[in-house]
Amino acid sequence: MKNAPRPLRLLLLAALLISAAPALAANAAAAQKREHLTPEEIEFIRDAQKLDLRTGVFIKAAERRLLMIADPASKQLGKDTEKWGELKGTRRQLFDDVYRILDEAVLNIDDTAQRDPKSALLNKSLSKLAEAARRFLPQLAPLRDSTQDDGERKTLDEVIEKAEEIVEAAKRHDVDAVPEKEKSGKKGDKEN
Repeated sequence: MKNAPRPLRLLLLAALLISAAPALAANAAAAQKREHLTPEEIEFIRDAQKLDLRTGVFIKAAERRLLMIADPASKQLGKDTEKWGELKGTRRQLFDDVYRILDEAVLNIDDTAQRDPKSALLNKSLSKLAEAARRFLPQLAPLRDSTQDDGERKTLDEVIEKAEEIVEAAKRHDVDAVPEKEKSGKKGDKEN
């Protein structure tokens, strides 16, 4: 009878481990998940209450990663680091960041469209995002040829597809690109 509690304890411990395994696995996966924005960029997004300003922050974040991929020694990256945060990661991670940034920008626009379909900022935001996607596409296509890693190429193809989807969405909604003079608007409107 002295041995009876030990198997019971082992059985309880095994049951506890089995029931905790999914939670432990989920925590491990979450810990491995990379944040696609720097803490500074996240603050800019929180501060940008207007959709068009928030879209501008997403565009700036994507542009920084594309510049990091194309020219890691760029002086502009150095200038932006203090204000926008330091960028880190492999090319594949940076491509994934760009994809997730563009996706988050689209989700913000979609969310506003659901809540306030008559918002004047919807067309302006989609226009800004589509104009940026049009600029990104010619930068991304040549990178496909220089990419040797299959995983990196797949991630790059996803970014290209997301940019093309944004351009197509702007066409479907009959949204034109924001004219240059509108972009340079008031100094206080610009986040970068």
